[in-house]
Amino acid sequence: MADGHWLDPLARSLLEASGQLPARPKPAATQANQSARADRQGAPGQDNPGTSSNSAPANAASDPEAAAIERELLALKLRHNPGLRLTTAAEVRHAAALGWRLDVNRATAPDWLRLPGISPHQVDLLLRLQAGGVQLSGPDDLQQLLELPGAQIRCWEPLLLFRWYGEPATPQARQLDLNRASASQIHTALAGLTPERCQRLVRERQRAPFRDLADLQQRLQLPAALVEELIGRVRFSQGPAGPLLPRPS
Repeated sequence: MADGHWLDPLARSLLEASGQLPARPKPAATQANQSARADRQGAPGQDNPGTSSNSAPANAASDPEAAAIERELLALKLRHNPGLRLTTAAEVRHAAALGWRLDVNRATAPDWLRLPGISPHQVDLLLRLQAGGVQLSGPDDLQQLLELPGAQIRCWEPLLLFRWYGEPATPQARQLDLNRASASQIHTALAGLTPERCQRLVRERQRAPFRDLADLQQRLQLPAALVEELIGRVRFSQGPAGPLLPRPS
Protein backbone atom coordinates (compact mmCIF):
# COMPACT_ATOMS: atom_id res chain seq x y z
CA MET A 1 0.00 0.00 0.00
CA ALA A 2 1.46 3.35 -1.00
CA ASP A 3 2.41 5.90 1.67
CA GLY A 4 -0.29 8.44 2.37
CA HIS A 5 -3.17 6.19 1.26
CA TRP A 6 -6.39 7.29 2.96
CA LEU A 7 -6.91 3.83 4.50
CA ASP A 8 -3.53 3.76 6.22
CA PRO A 9 -4.53 5.55 9.46
CA LEU A 10 -7.65 3.40 9.90
CA ALA A 11 -5.84 0.15 9.12
CA ARG A 12 -2.99 1.03 11.48
CA SER A 13 -5.41 1.97 14.26
CA LEU A 14 -7.19 -1.38 13.88
CA LEU A 15 -3.91 -3.26 14.08
CA GLU A 16 -2.89 -1.26 17.14
CA ALA A 17 -6.25 -1.83 18.82
CA SER A 18 -6.03 -5.59 18.20
CA GLY A 19 -2.46 -5.71 19.53
CA GLN A 20 -0.84 -6.61 16.22
CA LEU A 21 1.17 -3.37 16.15
CA PRO A 22 2.66 -1.36 19.03
CA ALA A 23 0.90 1.90 19.79
CA ARG A 24 2.45 4.96 18.22
CA PRO A 25 3.84 7.63 20.59
CA LYS A 26 1.62 10.68 20.69
CA PRO A 27 3.07 13.93 19.33
CA ALA A 28 4.14 16.44 21.96
CA ALA A 29 1.53 18.93 20.74
CA THR A 30 -1.26 16.38 21.20
CA GLN A 31 -0.08 15.55 24.71
CA ALA A 32 0.07 19.26 25.57
CA ASN A 33 -3.48 19.76 24.29
CA GLN A 34 -4.72 16.82 26.37
CA SER A 35 -2.98 18.19 29.46
CA ALA A 36 -4.59 21.58 28.90
CA ARG A 37 -8.03 19.99 28.57
CA ALA A 38 -7.45 18.00 31.76
CA ASP A 39 -6.49 21.21 33.59
CA ARG A 40 -9.67 22.93 32.39
CA GLN A 41 -11.84 19.98 33.41
CA GLY A 42 -10.36 19.79 36.91
CA ALA A 43 -8.37 17.26 38.82
CA PRO A 44 -9.54 13.62 39.09
CA GLY A 45 -12.20 13.10 41.73
CA GLN A 46 -13.61 16.62 41.57
CA ASP A 47 -17.29 17.04 40.85
CA ASN A 48 -17.37 18.45 37.33
CA PRO A 49 -20.56 18.32 35.21
CA GLY A 50 -18.53 18.13 32.02
CA THR A 51 -16.87 14.82 32.91
CA SER A 52 -18.01 11.37 33.94
CA SER A 53 -16.93 7.75 33.90
CA ASN A 54 -18.71 7.40 30.54
CA SER A 55 -16.88 10.28 28.86
CA ALA A 56 -14.67 8.03 26.74
CA PRO A 57 -17.55 6.20 24.99
CA ALA A 58 -19.35 9.52 24.52
CA ASN A 59 -16.26 11.02 22.88
CA ALA A 60 -15.90 7.98 20.64
CA ALA A 61 -19.54 8.24 19.59
CA SER A 62 -19.15 11.92 18.71
CA ASP A 63 -15.90 11.36 16.81
CA PRO A 64 -16.69 9.78 13.40
CA GLU A 65 -13.14 8.49 12.96
CA ALA A 66 -13.08 6.85 16.40
CA ALA A 67 -16.54 5.34 15.81
CA ALA A 68 -15.38 3.94 12.46
CA ILE A 69 -12.35 2.36 14.13
CA GLU A 70 -14.51 0.79 16.84
CA ARG A 71 -16.95 -0.52 14.23
CA GLU A 72 -14.19 -2.04 12.11
CA LEU A 73 -12.62 -3.60 15.19
CA LEU A 74 -15.98 -5.17 16.11
CA ALA A 75 -16.32 -6.46 12.53
CA LEU A 76 -12.88 -8.07 12.91
CA LYS A 77 -13.95 -9.73 16.17
CA LEU A 78 -17.20 -10.96 14.61
CA ARG A 79 -15.33 -12.55 11.73
CA HIS A 80 -13.33 -14.55 14.25
CA ASN A 81 -16.35 -15.25 16.50
CA PRO A 82 -19.74 -14.86 14.75
CA GLY A 83 -21.54 -15.59 18.04
CA LEU A 84 -19.73 -12.89 19.98
CA ARG A 85 -21.79 -11.58 22.90
CA LEU A 86 -22.18 -7.82 22.87
CA THR A 87 -21.43 -6.05 26.14
CA THR A 88 -22.16 -2.34 25.64
CA ALA A 89 -24.67 -0.06 23.95
CA ALA A 90 -21.90 1.15 21.64
CA GLU A 91 -21.25 -2.41 20.44
CA VAL A 92 -24.98 -2.83 19.82
CA ARG A 93 -25.00 0.30 17.64
CA HIS A 94 -21.94 -0.86 15.73
CA ALA A 95 -23.41 -4.35 15.22
CA ALA A 96 -26.58 -2.73 13.85
CA ALA A 97 -24.49 -0.56 11.52
CA LEU A 98 -22.77 -3.74 10.31
CA GLY A 99 -26.16 -5.17 9.38
CA TRP A 100 -26.93 -7.64 12.17
CA ARG A 101 -30.54 -7.81 13.36
CA LEU A 102 -32.32 -9.97 15.94
CA ASP A 103 -35.62 -11.28 14.54
CA VAL A 104 -37.61 -11.17 17.79
CA ASN A 105 -40.31 -13.66 16.79
CA ARG A 106 -37.83 -16.20 15.38
CA ALA A 107 -34.66 -15.63 17.46
CA THR A 108 -32.89 -18.66 18.95
CA ALA A 109 -31.34 -18.88 22.42
CA PRO A 110 -27.82 -18.05 21.11
CA ASP A 111 -29.28 -15.01 19.32
CA TRP A 112 -30.93 -13.67 22.48
CA LEU A 113 -27.88 -14.36 24.63
CA ARG A 114 -25.81 -12.01 22.48
CA LEU A 115 -27.72 -9.02 23.87
CA PRO A 116 -26.04 -7.24 26.79
CA GLY A 117 -27.75 -7.72 30.13
CA ILE A 118 -30.25 -10.46 29.18
CA SER A 119 -30.64 -13.38 31.58
CA PRO A 120 -31.08 -17.10 30.78
CA HIS A 121 -34.45 -17.01 32.58
CA GLN A 122 -35.65 -14.23 30.26
CA VAL A 123 -34.43 -16.17 27.23
CA ASP A 124 -36.26 -19.31 28.38
CA LEU A 125 -39.49 -17.36 28.81
CA LEU A 126 -39.16 -15.80 25.34
CA LEU A 127 -38.56 -19.15 23.67
CA ARG A 128 -41.49 -20.83 25.41
CA LEU A 129 -43.82 -18.02 24.43
CA GLN A 130 -42.48 -18.10 20.87
CA ALA A 131 -43.05 -21.84 20.61
CA GLY A 132 -46.57 -21.36 21.92
CA GLY A 133 -47.37 -18.98 19.09
CA VAL A 134 -47.05 -15.72 21.03
CA GLN A 135 -45.65 -12.93 18.85
CA LEU A 136 -44.43 -9.50 19.89
CA SER A 137 -45.25 -6.46 17.80
CA GLY A 138 -42.75 -3.87 19.06
CA PRO A 139 -40.24 -2.79 21.72
CA ASP A 140 -43.04 -1.91 24.16
CA ASP A 141 -44.30 -5.52 24.12
CA LEU A 142 -40.81 -6.82 24.85
CA GLN A 143 -40.19 -4.28 27.58
CA GLN A 144 -43.46 -5.10 29.36
CA LEU A 145 -43.01 -8.85 29.01
CA LEU A 146 -39.50 -8.88 30.52
CA GLU A 147 -40.13 -5.90 32.82
CA LEU A 148 -37.07 -4.15 31.40
CA PRO A 149 -35.87 -0.70 32.44
CA GLY A 150 -36.13 1.91 29.72
CA ALA A 151 -32.35 2.19 29.32
CA GLN A 152 -32.02 -1.52 28.54
CA ILE A 153 -34.73 -1.66 25.88
CA ARG A 154 -33.27 1.48 24.26
CA CYS A 155 -29.87 -0.21 24.24
CA TRP A 156 -31.27 -3.26 22.41
CA GLU A 157 -33.61 -1.40 20.08
CA PRO A 158 -31.16 -0.78 17.15
CA LEU A 159 -30.92 -4.57 16.68
CA LEU A 160 -34.54 -5.57 17.18
CA LEU A 161 -36.60 -6.62 14.17
CA PHE A 162 -40.32 -7.39 14.54
CA ARG A 163 -41.90 -9.54 11.82
CA TRP A 164 -45.24 -11.33 11.91
CA TYR A 165 -45.35 -15.06 11.12
CA GLY A 166 -48.30 -17.32 10.44
CA GLU A 167 -46.89 -20.45 12.10
CA PRO A 168 -45.24 -21.13 15.49
CA ALA A 169 -41.45 -21.15 15.46
CA THR A 170 -41.10 -24.59 17.09
CA PRO A 171 -42.11 -27.55 14.92
CA GLN A 172 -45.22 -29.21 16.34
CA ALA A 173 -43.45 -32.57 16.36
CA ARG A 174 -41.41 -31.37 19.36
CA GLN A 175 -44.54 -30.52 21.34
CA LEU A 176 -46.64 -32.98 23.30
CA ASP A 177 -50.21 -33.27 22.06
CA LEU A 178 -52.31 -33.16 25.23
CA ASN A 179 -55.44 -34.23 23.34
CA ARG A 180 -53.85 -37.49 22.15
CA ALA A 181 -51.00 -38.48 24.47
CA SER A 182 -51.58 -41.19 27.08
CA ALA A 183 -51.51 -40.44 30.79
CA SER A 184 -48.11 -42.15 31.15
CA GLN A 185 -46.66 -40.15 28.22
CA ILE A 186 -47.92 -36.91 29.74
CA HIS A 187 -46.52 -37.72 33.17
CA THR A 188 -43.14 -38.73 31.70
CA ALA A 189 -42.81 -35.62 29.53
CA LEU A 190 -44.29 -33.12 31.99
CA ALA A 191 -42.95 -33.74 35.47
CA GLY A 192 -45.03 -30.87 36.85
CA LEU A 193 -48.24 -32.82 36.28
CA THR A 194 -48.85 -35.39 38.99
CA PRO A 195 -50.29 -38.83 38.08
CA GLU A 196 -53.62 -37.72 39.55
CA ARG A 197 -53.69 -34.61 37.32
CA CYS A 198 -52.73 -36.67 34.30
CA GLN A 199 -55.61 -39.09 34.91
CA ARG A 200 -57.98 -36.18 35.44
CA LEU A 201 -56.75 -34.61 32.19
CA VAL A 202 -57.49 -37.81 30.29
CA ARG A 203 -60.99 -38.09 31.77
CA GLU A 204 -61.76 -34.42 31.09
CA ARG A 205 -60.67 -34.47 27.44
CA GLN A 206 -63.05 -37.41 26.81
CA ARG A 207 -65.91 -34.95 27.30
CA ALA A 208 -64.37 -32.51 24.81
CA PRO A 209 -60.84 -31.88 23.53
CA PHE A 210 -58.96 -29.00 25.07
CA ARG A 211 -58.85 -25.91 22.87
CA ASP A 212 -55.75 -24.25 24.30
CA LEU A 213 -53.82 -23.61 27.51
CA ALA A 214 -56.46 -21.25 28.85
CA ASP A 215 -59.13 -23.94 28.42
CA LEU A 216 -56.84 -26.51 30.05
CA GLN A 217 -56.19 -24.24 33.03
CA GLN A 218 -59.85 -23.44 33.55
CA ARG A 219 -61.12 -27.01 33.32
CA LEU A 220 -58.38 -28.58 35.46
CA GLN A 221 -57.99 -25.61 37.82
CA LEU A 222 -54.21 -25.55 37.28
CA PRO A 223 -52.04 -22.97 39.05
CA ALA A 224 -50.64 -20.18 36.86
CA ALA A 225 -47.02 -21.23 37.54
CA LEU A 226 -47.70 -24.72 36.16
CA VAL A 227 -49.43 -23.32 33.07
CA GLU A 228 -46.43 -21.07 32.43
CA GLU A 229 -44.18 -24.15 32.46
CA LEU A 230 -46.32 -25.72 29.73
CA ILE A 231 -46.00 -22.76 27.33
CA GLY A 232 -44.26 -23.88 24.16
CA ARG A 233 -44.08 -27.50 25.29
CA VAL A 234 -47.59 -28.69 24.46
CA ARG A 235 -50.12 -28.45 21.66
CA PHE A 236 -53.80 -29.28 21.22
CA SER A 237 -55.01 -31.17 18.16
CA GLN A 238 -58.76 -31.27 17.65
CA GLY A 239 -60.54 -34.52 18.32
CA PRO A 240 -60.34 -36.98 21.21
CA ALA A 241 -57.55 -39.50 21.55
CA GLY A 242 -58.34 -42.83 19.93
CA PRO A 243 -58.25 -46.16 21.78
CA LEU A 244 -54.92 -47.87 22.33
CA LEU A 245 -54.51 -50.70 19.82
CA PRO A 246 -52.94 -54.02 20.82
CA ARG A 247 -49.49 -54.70 19.49
CA PRO A 248 -49.31 -57.37 16.81
CA SER A 249 -48.05 -60.65 18.17
